[in-house]
Amino acid sequence: MMGRLEIKDLHFSYTENEEILKGIDLVLDQQSTAIIGQNGAGKTTFVKLLKGLLQPTSGKIVYNGTDLSSMTVAQIAKHIGMVFQNPNDQIFKNSVIDEVMFGPMQVGMSKEEAKVHAMDALEMVGMEKKCKVNPYDLGLSERKLISIAAILAMDPEVIIFDEPTIAQDYAGKKCIGEIVEHLRNQGKLVLTIIHDMDFVAEHFDRAVVFAKGGVLLDGDPKQVFSRAEILEKAFLEQPNVTRLCHALGYEETFLTTDDFVEYKKGQ
Repeated sequence: MMGRLEIKDLHFSYTENEEILKGIDLVLDQQSTAIIGQNGAGKTTFVKLLKGLLQPTSGKIVYNGTDLSSMTVAQIAKHIGMVFQNPNDQIFKNSVIDEVMFGPMQVGMSKEEAKVHAMDALEMVGMEKKCKVNPYDLGLSERKLISIAAILAMDPEVIIFDEPTIAQDYAGKKCIGEIVEHLRNQGKLVLTIIHDMDFVAEHFDRAVVFAKGGVLLDGDPKQVFSRAEILEKAFLEQPNVTRLCHALGYEETFLTTDDFVEYKKGQ
């Protein structure tokens, strides 16, 4: 089943005096979506609400027709998986395979089924040869890939990545980008909160800009990243290629070097 989230007039406050989210209305389905905005814009609070880790002050989140408030955190976990920014917040087993099998077994898979799912997920992140290793003997970027595999193995319909490219080199980013596209092609809803605009430009279908607890811009990355003056208000920069091409005097918005090369070939 495909994941669909409807966010209706969502408000949230940690304290009475300060509202963090101020009436968010969004429908999230099919398109891989990046939620961007400076620190304090409400992005992390928003995804914690989607995971059921926080409850809205008012408004509601509906997942495939069911109000999330009627589901337990464990029930939500079967459908909505989240890869934390810091893998050390997620990893606690002594071997990679045990770590990646843990989630699937918690959502009701048998040990055999969990192992198959775990090995498939490890293969997807290129870590299948390290299945017997202790995760803490691996570097930070590899632990991040293990934490991604642990969520993929649970096979949720919605996968949220919190800052997936932090601590990743070029190969790691490429691998995570391919995973995002593979999941989208499988019909899963992929969401991320992220500060890496180049990664958004290359791998996401939709960008939603949060600012001061509301939605400032929402559209495909080309539309969103062409609005330089609005992005500036949200303290966001355009992707590197976009900025470079504008600095060189091109009016058009190019998101990637491939975009620019195609344009030049067509001239």
